[in-house]
Amino acid sequence: MSGEISNKDRMQIPIQDMPEQEPAVRVRNFTEVPTGYPEVYALTESKRCLDGCKAPCIKGCPVGIDIPAFIKKIEERDFIGAARSLKKYNLLPAICGRVCPQQDQCELVCVVAKKGASVAIGRLERFAADYERMSGLIEIPEMAPPTGRKIAIVGSGPAGLTGASELARLGHKVTIFEALHRPGGVLVYGIPRFRLPIDVIDTEIEMLKKMGVEIICNAVIGKTLTVDDLFAEGYEAVLIGTGAGLPYFMNIPGENLCGIYSANEFLTRVNLMRADLFPESLTPVFLGKRVAIIGAGDTAMDAARTSARLKPEKVTVYYRRSREEAPCLPREMEHAEQEGVGFKFLTNPVRFIGDDNYFVNGMQCIKMELGEPDASGRRSPKPIPGSEFIEEIDTVVMALGFGVNPIIKETTPGLETNKKGIIIVDPATGKTSREGVYAAGDIITGGATVIKAMGQAKVASKAIHEYILSKSTRVTA
Repeated sequence: MSGEISNKDRMQIPIQDMPEQEPAVRVRNFTEVPTGYPEVYALTESKRCLDGCKAPCIKGCPVGIDIPAFIKKIEERDFIGAARSLKKYNLLPAICGRVCPQQDQCELVCVVAKKGASVAIGRLERFAADYERMSGLIEIPEMAPPTGRKIAIVGSGPAGLTGASELARLGHKVTIFEALHRPGGVLVYGIPRFRLPIDVIDTEIEMLKKMGVEIICNAVIGKTLTVDDLFAEGYEAVLIGTGAGLPYFMNIPGENLCGIYSANEFLTRVNLMRADLFPESLTPVFLGKRVAIIGAGDTAMDAARTSARLKPEKVTVYYRRSREEAPCLPREMEHAEQEGVGFKFLTNPVRFIGDDNYFVNGMQCIKMELGEPDASGRRSPKPIPGSEFIEEIDTVVMALGFGVNPIIKETTPGLETNKKGIIIVDPATGKTSREGVYAAGDIITGGATVIKAMGQAKVASKAIHEYILSKSTRVTA
């Protein structure tokens, strides 16, 4: 079938845009914004993938998906086969198809992108995964015979879920320990439902359970149990995938006033605890008329777009650099602007002002200018003397990045970390300084992407498997 279309003809096919809700409609709901490819769009887009090329996109994928293979399945109308091809490498394709920055990874090195728009790999990944889920034809992946070996995973975010799927496939008995009351980690508390619907996450987690993975919630490792306790209970290896959920603040006057949130708290209240449904949901969230979001990463865009759906009069993002330096995905900023979010670049808060009841009602800012590049390669912002001004605001969300919670470090003797608390590992194996303890995801990077966390978990899982089998003591199944 593929021979019917020459590569020259494939290069002439325009990229297929994904339909999405209109901004005026979607800003009034939490339903997913992109509605997904219709079948005809997916078929057309799949024909843009060239035959017989070297496929650098595979190396561009942190989990090494055979991208041409699954796209060819779509072109051949074997949509279930496409999904199963994806799941050989990644058990969470419906999630990755939605939240991974493909434009910086597989799509960046796509051969087609040399003369035009890349093949829409992420959209096709989502299409195949959604087709399988909605068809009801999801199958448990092929599993190795049980080994009888017990492995504990700390955290149920992208790294933990991936590690669990990889190790369960290899026949090990896997238990995930999750601190919150439902599994999913940052996928459920940090990413809004209009970007990642909860049923997509739940489907992937349900698959893990069918593979024999046990998930224990409300278990804070470092409080409920320690890593050493897990070994005492018979686990032969531990994979730490607790992410980086410790919020950063600016340490400026007034930052402790009421009405000032970390993005972590704000998004957790809405995404996980459904504060947007209060009083039907028991968790409230205070939101005033004029909301200020500090920062311009993806988390800031999530907070801004979530705020806009809670019907304030005004939402404004303040960022100390220019638009060009903003670290968020371009499509997220575009969506925010379409939904009425305003932006003030080269602007930085220096003080928050409160009323007599200790609620924030103002923010003193200073204008910035860009100087020489800093260590990250971006031009350093410098304040312009005498440019201070006051903004009237009554809610602030601080979205300045995240650090690592020190609880595991403080309760695990001999676990080596750097000065920021990030666990030090051998990048080739994910092995930490503690025997039998491995780590993956934001806990070893301080903050990265979902797919990179998954890639690191695959590396660590392979090393754990080899470590377990190399041990002299054998446990019968």
